[in-house]
Amino acid sequence: MKPSKLFLLIAISAITFSSCSGDKKENTEEAGKLEGKISISGAFALYPMAVQWGEEFKKLHPDVQFDIQGGGAGKGMTDVLSGTVDLGMVSRDVNDEEKSKGAFDFSVCKDAVLPTINAENPYRELLYQKGISNQQFIDVFITGKITTWGQLLGNGAKEKIDLYTRSDAAGAAESWAKFLGGKKQEDLKGVGVMGDPGLAQAVVQSKFSLGFNNVSFAYDNVTKINNPGIAVAPIDVNSNGTLDADENFYGNIDQVNEAILNGKYPSPPARPLLFVSKGNPTDPVVIAFLQYVLTEGQKGVSDAGFVALPADVIKQQIEKLPSAKQ
Repeated sequence: MKPSKLFLLIAISAITFSSCSGDKKENTEEAGKLEGKISISGAFALYPMAVQWGEEFKKLHPDVQFDIQGGGAGKGMTDVLSGTVDLGMVSRDVNDEEKSKGAFDFSVCKDAVLPTINAENPYRELLYQKGISNQQFIDVFITGKITTWGQLLGNGAKEKIDLYTRSDAAGAAESWAKFLGGKKQEDLKGVGVMGDPGLAQAVVQSKFSLGFNNVSFAYDNVTKINNPGIAVAPIDVNSNGTLDADENFYGNIDQVNEAILNGKYPSPPARPLLFVSKGNPTDPVVIAFLQYVLTEGQKGVSDAGFVALPADVIKQQIEKLPSAKQ
């Protein structure tokens, strides 16, 4: 599934990729042959990449089946800690409480949360002259001091900002709130919408909207340009009231991902995407899959519209795997 097709799934709250049915059987590794099932749930941000990795891994190991579901980072964490799934997809930092319950994370790639607007916003050109500073975003999403486009842009416009946030426990919302002065998702103002697909659709449907989405919902990784109806609200990183040339990297997904990689796009809201297990995994099939993701699987990350991790970070993640310690 390509990210561009995700708009066909706006109406559902959980996206499922499944290559099998029935109860899970014990996973095995005999004479180099892998057999079994891997269940994964969680962050919409990582879902397209996880599906791609699952499809690729299954070509190498046809007897391994996958059940991959979206639903948000909160669902992924809850599911993996309860033992419902083998791996949770999480698009935020793992907190101390989750670690105390056994959450064990592997960074697998990187992306970012982008502020999004309607592509038909009449002030789009002015936005790309001025940008929006961190403090201005704080005054929109946190303090509520800015409620109209005129207050935001200083141009006298009267239209109210139609503000949207996530209603589900979401890594995207946590990362966006962390960018806004280290806040939490519950501090964000706006109309709550379920899931990345729902928030993207809300932005598309309102000309004066402002929200936030993961990169794969703002851009089509095939055409490289914005998904229909969506544009990115540019960040005035140095807060000088002007979108400088080296801050304007939103023309296509490759430019955005390059900015994430070289640090020009702030982190947060850029962040690593994680697979989380309950304790260091012991299932040989899960270990083999994670080994694949962190080696051969990295070759397709950039083409899929994500940012591959640096070699030193990949090495650190591989060293966490039990097989790497033998």
